[in-house]
Amino acid sequence: MADKLRALFSSNDPSAFDVAEAFTDRHGQWVVVAAALEEHLRRIASGSFDVEDLEAPRRNVLVFHGVGGVGKSTLLRKVEAALTTGEHRPEQWGAPTWTERVLPIRIDLSRAASTGSDFERVILTIRLALAGALGRTLPSFDVALRHYWEHVHPGEPLEEYVRRSGLAGRFANMLPGQLRAGVGEVAAALALPGLVGSAAGQLTSALVQALRERQERAQALAGATRTAALLEATPDLEALSYYPHLLAWDLSRLPAKKSVVPVVLLDTFEETADRHRDFERLLQRLVWLMPNVLFIIGGRSRLQWADPALHGQLDWTGPAAWPGLAAASASSLTVPQPRTAGSVARQHLIGDLSPEDCEAHLARRLVQDGQPLINADIRDAITARSHGLPLHLDLAVSRFLEIRRTGRTPLPADFDCTFPALLARALSDLTAEERHLLRSVSLLDAFDLDLATQTAGLTHQAPARRLAERPLVTENPYALWPYHLHRAIRSAVRDDEHSDDRWTAADWHQAATRALAALGDQWTKAAALAPSRILLVACLRQGLRLARDHSLTGLGWLIDAAFTYTDDSVWEPLALPTPTTPAPDTPADAVAELLTTIARRQHEHRQRTADRLAAVLDTGLLPGELTEMALYYRAKAHKDLSQSDAARTGMQQVADTGGRLAPKARRGLANLARLAGDFPTALAAVPTLGWEGRHHRVLGDIHWSHADTAAAVAAFEAGRAEAEQHGAAGERAMTQVRLALAVSFADPARAEDELALAHQLLDGLDQRANTLLAQVVALIKDAGSPGVTDRAQNLRTDIDNAGLPYLIRFLELGLAFHHAVRGAGDDLGATVERLNGLTAGGDFAYFPDIAAAMGGISRPPSPHVRWLTSHGAVQEGWRTLVTARRAHLNTPS
Repeated sequence: MADKLRALFSSNDPSAFDVAEAFTDRHGQWVVVAAALEEHLRRIASGSFDVEDLEAPRRNVLVFHGVGGVGKSTLLRKVEAALTTGEHRPEQWGAPTWTERVLPIRIDLSRAASTGSDFERVILTIRLALAGALGRTLPSFDVALRHYWEHVHPGEPLEEYVRRSGLAGRFANMLPGQLRAGVGEVAAALALPGLVGSAAGQLTSALVQALRERQERAQALAGATRTAALLEATPDLEALSYYPHLLAWDLSRLPAKKSVVPVVLLDTFEETADRHRDFERLLQRLVWLMPNVLFIIGGRSRLQWADPALHGQLDWTGPAAWPGLAAASASSLTVPQPRTAGSVARQHLIGDLSPEDCEAHLARRLVQDGQPLINADIRDAITARSHGLPLHLDLAVSRFLEIRRTGRTPLPADFDCTFPALLARALSDLTAEERHLLRSVSLLDAFDLDLATQTAGLTHQAPARRLAERPLVTENPYALWPYHLHRAIRSAVRDDEHSDDRWTAADWHQAATRALAALGDQWTKAAALAPSRILLVACLRQGLRLARDHSLTGLGWLIDAAFTYTDDSVWEPLALPTPTTPAPDTPADAVAELLTTIARRQHEHRQRTADRLAAVLDTGLLPGELTEMALYYRAKAHKDLSQSDAARTGMQQVADTGGRLAPKARRGLANLARLAGDFPTALAAVPTLGWEGRHHRVLGDIHWSHADTAAAVAAFEAGRAEAEQHGAAGERAMTQVRLALAVSFADPARAEDELALAHQLLDGLDQRANTLLAQVVALIKDAGSPGVTDRAQNLRTDIDNAGLPYLIRFLELGLAFHHAVRGAGDDLGATVERLNGLTAGGDFAYFPDIAAAMGGISRPPSPHVRWLTSHGAVQEGWRTLVTARRAHLNTPS
């Protein structure tokens, strides 16, 4: 209704557009409500159910909790309407399966101020609803209520209170009359007609005496076991909180034709919270004492009644008292959840709307001539910014109307914003300490209690624990850091320019500095005990973004983490958001760009990598050690692009510095010597490389080039074992691919197994070059079989797109082996000619020699190639491998 009125007064033309109800399906929540109600009806209809049993566990409460604005109140209003007549129930919800008469009673606790009068309001609301539904007295309760009223509100008619308190409705005038009728019934039952008009206290005394004397008519009318004791107690607020027991008993005594099952919906339950839980204690007593009533509670936080720590603050606590309310049973309902008979989970986190639901919501909200008034582009912009929060959608609709009222047509850019009202809702029930923590953790993508505490600059974790229990913080217990802030709330906090206690730029900078230090502290401590790749990447992702976005200095741990990240060639994506400036202008910017470029090279053309690294180097912003890293990876990109002179210059520059990457640079120089055909120089470098220079891999590459499969396999196996000892998954996979390459020429059966292991080790490492090389190996393994040429053509396209021209040489060498095995002389000759052209620059100049040797093609040795043995011995080795493959395939020579 509020939306309709707001729209009506936003234009001079009341018929300009229609405001349609846009309640989003929430089918999953309705499934839970229906299941809980069905279970409740079965339980209270059971012969073993006893409304006076005060020791049995309670299963008559269902909780929906979630961040402010997620749609809890809307859901409860819709459930109320659906249970009332069913006319407003969405078609997707389906028809109810029960036949019993159900009475929904929704009570909004948002007006509560934790005073006794508010509990009176709750009790009177329930009794007023029953007055209209039943049209009859509930004598046991009515006598007690009248006795309470005359004692606590002497001289104030109940009718006047109902009118003044805002409870007046179409049944308001029925309650006083029913209370008088109830007194009359009791007086008649006691055969004391003179008491009808007397004070309730006199009637109460007479009723108590009759009950104590076990008078049959009195017991039939008000014979709950504890009625007399309740009526004898001083009629104050404490006594009133126990009177619902009498109301439950009265309901249980109704004739079958008059019976009704109340469903009480307590909305905005968070408003009951106070330090002493006084109002909550009264409400819990209401729920416990009315086990034949189903209570559906909506609030921001999970109901804690099953927490034993609340013992003494509430009357009934612990999981034994409230099965289903324990934390382990809480679930998030964004889709319908499966259930088993007799077991419905009792606490449910209301999740955000899906993009499809957001779109439907916005399309239906404002309609003009049967078409959505908000166009698709604006709907997309609002949906993306809302992160599924219904409150954001409603605020965006209001903004849309506001812009139209100015005479301007709204644009998608108008909705790339957050709303102060959304943040105000989120902050409204947080303490000052929790608000400080909220702003602090908004800097983090995810956090744990320790990280949140350090980022906020606090010395104790209690405030972080309290904040983590709020619905605006989502928990994933299986994540590295289990908590993350709701994305819409996070955006609103970061964009806050209106709150009284909003942070200054200096406040944000200090918090970011603390967050960066806290991340570094976690990673450093973990690395000293049990290094974790997952933690490393997670710390880098958050740390780099913080350092870049807040221009932080003190990048020490980030430098160490950067080297650890690149050491193993795993290349998990760092996935940093797009920078706000087109080029780095701080050291943190440069570091973020450097690592992003190195990781992205697995998905970009190598020329793009070389250009980006050159741009970072040109800024001069990189710390000295990371300048070495940029030089090294630019040299690697040049090598992959077959720009050997530039690669050699870069590798030599890094090697000469003697820094952390010097061993890798020396390996790069050895590999460049091998690529140039200078095998003696490459071999001489192997003893100087060690593990850091991956000496076994370099040696294996030398041996397979000489067709010395046994020596190559031994070297690669030693390299793989060494990588396993160092826990280097990237190097292990890389070495395994090369082992499969060496075996693929000599033993296709073993190559099948080695290649399978290579793919297994590559899985999840994001090594594009080695993944493509493994596909080349698969072709070599199948050399001589049909279909190899077609597969090679497809693979050639993938290699070109990756910007890895050196792999084309391997692909052509594999094709040469295939043609030689098949005895296809013309195809082999054409392949050798292509290799001549591809190696004209000097790199891989020995590949044409190897290809020619495979097919017995006579050609003079390349003048730039220096083999470890004679040229003839190498030719014979490769020719032997071709002959063996033919024998394997029974292919004639």
